[in-house]
Amino acid sequence: MLQNRVKELRARHNYTQSDLGKAVGATRQTIGMIEKGDYAPSVLLALRIAQAFDTKLEEVFWIEGGE
Repeated sequence: MLQNRVKELRARHNYTQSDLGKAVGATRQTIGMIEKGDYAPSVLLALRIAQAFDTKLEEVFWIEGGE
């Protein structure tokens, strides 16, 4: 299962879900679903989110159990 730190990083950067959505070309609802683990973002969206936080992809998303 894909895990993420989007909510934590978003709070650290003082982004609302809407702010982050606008920055990466997604909706507030999509960001909320990603944060809850209900939606796995595309590779492009995941890269855009990591870029918005100025960090590496693997610092934002990882697979639980390593596989």
